Amino acid sequence: MKVKDVMTADPACCSADSNLQEVAKLMVDCDCGEIPVVDSKETKKPIGVVTDRDIVVRAVAEDKECGGT
Repeated sequence: MKVKDVMTADPACCSADSNLQEVAKLMVDCDCGEIPVVDSKETKKPIGVVTDRDIVVRAVAEDKECGGT
């Protein structure tokens, strides 16, 4: 079996200026624990990822603002 057989071909993604609440909602809606970060919605060039662990360890556990409305 190859990666292409199990990968998500068109994953949900966010930009670097998305707030964490939006990213967490994408994770819930898409039932996933990682969201790719892209340079723009048009090019979708990957520049990083945000994981559910990133949100917990770097935001919630340190009591930082998550950018909610």
